[in-house]
Amino acid sequence: MMASKATRLRVIALYKDLHRLGREYPDPSYNFHGKLRGLFEKNKDLKDEEEIEKAIKLGEYIRNETIALYSLRKYRHLKRMYPKDSSSDPFLT
Repeated sequence: MMASKATRLRVIALYKDLHRLGREYPDPSYNFHGKLRGLFEKNKDLKDEEEIEKAIKLGEYIRNETIALYSLRKYRHLKRMYPKDSSSDPFLT
């Protein structure tokens, strides 16, 4: 049995989201896009709805973890931009 059209659209949207996120992946040697394509190609012949849903959930988990990684990277960058000791700020005296 083929996957429904709604499921197919969900998978395509997930792939696009992950591909967009991979553009800014911090480690270029990780080959984010290559691994992403390999995972999607490996699962292209899935027929069982439960297996398809399981693969989609894994993709959504990877998307959420990648977003969290980027948020953490931005937070660390902002934290480095501000002085560690607030008493060194001349505007607070």
